[in-house]
Amino acid sequence: MKLKIGNVILENNLVLAPMAGVTDLPFRLLCKEQGAGLICTEMVSAKAIYYKNKNTESLMAIDERERPVSLQLFGSEPDLMAEIARQIEERNFDILDINMGCPVPKVVNNGEGSALMKNPGLVHEIIYKVSRAIKKPLTVKIRKGFTGDSVNAVEIAKIAQDAGAAAIAIHGRTREQYYSGQADWDIIRQVKEAVSIPVIGNGDVDSPQKAEAMARETGCDGIMIGRGVQGNPWLFSRILHYQETGELLPPPDKEEIKNMMLRHGRLQLKYKGAYTGIREMRKHIAWYTSGMPHSAAVRRKVNEVETWEELEELIRGL
Repeated sequence: MKLKIGNVILENNLVLAPMAGVTDLPFRLLCKEQGAGLICTEMVSAKAIYYKNKNTESLMAIDERERPVSLQLFGSEPDLMAEIARQIEERNFDILDINMGCPVPKVVNNGEGSALMKNPGLVHEIIYKVSRAIKKPLTVKIRKGFTGDSVNAVEIAKIAQDAGAAAIAIHGRTREQYYSGQADWDIIRQVKEAVSIPVIGNGDVDSPQKAEAMARETGCDGIMIGRGVQGNPWLFSRILHYQETGELLPPPDKEEIKNMMLRHGRLQLKYKGAYTGIREMRKHIAWYTSGMPHSAAVRRKVNEVETWEELEELIRGL
């Protein structure tokens, strides 16, 4: 099922959620190969770009094979956000996204991420100014609300639409919940009924059946998948197959998982170098092997791995 966001047409309606420390270039390439219709980068700070922080360059690196790509920006100063959007627009991303959903304290305490949902006027000003600073489509990612007592996703979605957003993604949890409890899909349905721009639902999709259920229960146009794809990039191809045929493919077998881990590791080393690549693979190995026999022992061992040879030996020995 194709999805159109502004002038960008996606091959299907499955979106890889932006996840800090997870959706780096190597992992995004693997998710793209498995059929994700839109790939999202890790979030990038507008201030960090402004101050030419050396880490932002690698965060914004995009491989042509990933496209279409959504680059996610976070910040809380409308004029700065608009200026940075204008500066980076010639880069090879297709959609610019503004993060208004991140729950982590260091972001929220700066008045950024999900903290913006407490200030609807500022939300309007940021989206209005950024959308007019660039020609590429602008999207926004929000949560259900900041707390259970301040659920305002519908209000924020209407503001986003009025201010110039081309689509909105909504995670069905409040900032207060972080990732605990169950995502509220009904709020996604309410947002979908309140606006005419595409709505992308996010929260608790970890199987083809859940993806189908979210689409059915909320009417959302797109399905964004975050934690469900950690250690499981096959989820995209399995959902697509289920959408197209109604047939449930079996999950990958042990050999497929081992081969994917080896490919992922090689990509990490290629793009990050041995030191960083090996360390960043540790969490991915824990996710890939979750539920396997002896996975606790594997998690312990992978934390001691220092070289590619050691990592390869560990994976092949599973």
